Amino acid sequence: MALNDDYLDYPLRRHGYDHERYAWSMLSERPTVTWPEGKTLAVWINISLQFYPLNQRGKPFKVPNGMTMPYPDLRHFSLRDYGNRVGIYRVLKALTAYNITPTFAINAQLAEQTPYLVQRLKEHGGEFIAHGWNMDHLHYGGQPIEEEAELVKRSVDTLRRVTGQPVRGWLSPAKHQSFNTPDLLAENCIEYCADWVNDDMPYACETKTGCLTMMPLATEIEDQFVIGQNLHSEDSWVTQVKDAFDFLLAESREQGGRLFALNLHPWLVGQPHRIACLEEVLAHISGHPEVWQAPAGEILDAFHRAGEQA
Repeated sequence: MALNDDYLDYPLRRHGYDHERYAWSMLSERPTVTWPEGKTLAVWINISLQFYPLNQRGKPFKVPNGMTMPYPDLRHFSLRDYGNRVGIYRVLKALTAYNITPTFAINAQLAEQTPYLVQRLKEHGGEFIAHGWNMDHLHYGGQPIEEEAELVKRSVDTLRRVTGQPVRGWLSPAKHQSFNTPDLLAENCIEYCADWVNDDMPYACETKTGCLTMMPLATEIEDQFVIGQNLHSEDSWVTQVKDAFDFLLAESREQGGRLFALNLHPWLVGQPHRIACLEEVLAHISGHPEVWQAPAGEILDAFHRAGEQA
């Protein structure tokens, strides 16, 4: 049966994308970016600190790494809690050994309930970004906008109050959004979002109240995706991270600046049998003169400066 002539006729049919959130562009054709001190590869190490409620609602779906057994699932609850009680301190020690200044994506409820943890993170040094309220309060399509607006505001305001930092960035629980999320983030003075992973460099995203920058935080090489979901070995994870880093480093030398972003979860890589794997990864990342390592907000500022100078 032949299609009607108007089947492919709709307002946003054109070369590129069928939406107005961001412009069409090929990464290889954009102006080259040089990071501070003439470096070609920016490295962002993100530490995700999360609270998984024991009595999770699972709305609209059970979040990855959440409780899986009948209530009370203390087996999995206590494993996730291990990262905030024990694993994070091993991770901080490894970061110090390789002179890494991280970005801490933390659930606002966790930050409010564990002031000792927040104080230790502040003493270590790094940038805090909002990671939603907790890992059971998701942002999703069909969610009443008033409900999501309150959730974003509560998360951002709480984290700003508890940390004393401006909190410029956002990472949604499970990287899940509604169509309203970018607009709500911009309304709350969030400058960048780490949910969208469709690039190797920051890019502008339009909202109702101005521009929000997307800072891609790679999913494919994060520990929970490779080890926790794909069930690959720790050694395989190390190899994949090294391969991704080496490729982006080589590409940055040839085509201009690139961003390497690695997301870590202390309840996974802070385990005694995995911490050596994290140390191996950090040693590899830190051993190259072309690398500039910084928190996400500093990378964003440098990206904007480079754009102004282009």
